[in-house]
Amino acid sequence: MMAQRTSATRGGRRSSASRSAPRPVATRPASRWSDGATAPLALVETVATECPVALVYNEVSHAVMMASPADLEDMGTGFTLAESIAGLAEIGAVEVLDMVLGFEVRMAIPAERAAALEQRRRSMAGGTACGLCGVISLEQAVRRLPRVANTTRWSAAAIRTAMANLPPWQSVHRQTGAAHAAALASPSGEILLAREDVGRHNALDKLIGAAARTGLDPTAALVLLTSRCSTEMVQKAATAGYSTMVTISGPTSLAIELAEEAGMSLVAFARAPGSV
Repeated sequence: MMAQRTSATRGGRRSSASRSAPRPVATRPASRWSDGATAPLALVETVATECPVALVYNEVSHAVMMASPADLEDMGTGFTLAESIAGLAEIGAVEVLDMVLGFEVRMAIPAERAAALEQRRRSMAGGTACGLCGVISLEQAVRRLPRVANTTRWSAAAIRTAMANLPPWQSVHRQTGAAHAAALASPSGEILLAREDVGRHNALDKLIGAAARTGLDPTAALVLLTSRCSTEMVQKAATAGYSTMVTISGPTSLAIELAEEAGMSLVAFARAPGSV
């Protein structure tokens, strides 16, 4: 199968690409029924694009995720960092190959890192709700997290401002109603960076990767999520060095326990009129 490719070098500097970037939205014919109508209205709906994305290290596939086909270099980098597969300086060239049926994100990591990854690898397809791809034991699923540098104090006003500033960054969700967002905000509530995906874990991986590649300091930003606060989200954020996470929905019991272990602050139900 012939593949088209784009590439990014270490640190996120992109080389020239041989194809245009894939679109995160598509259009499909649909029928809309309204109350009291005797017949449906034919129209064209904008929907979120979803396709398989394989994460490949040193030519060995580690996981296949169902994801939005955008910002895939960020996704590969962020997944690598958030799952403690390798550090940013250890990630070599990142290539995105269009395989027609989906995409491959090919990354080069040191041989010793690849050998360690092989010990925990298993082939599996991850749906949009899957955040533990490549995990084969209970110990790996509930891995010990590093203590984060939780020195920044965030005001309620800054959190409200950040959540109010987020919607303009949610282009895919605004068009489709079918995408999660993950964003970074400053102490004043300014949105610094945001990424979207049909899968909440993918959105966070993309955000972590984009922030690392652009050199944003994780200790000076809070993470905003338009989803619930699940265990895997805490694991990814803490591993990447983020100390505060704000979500529009509630946390799970294990997410709270892991956040306490890592020294993270969680803010849940961050929507009017209050939060927890």
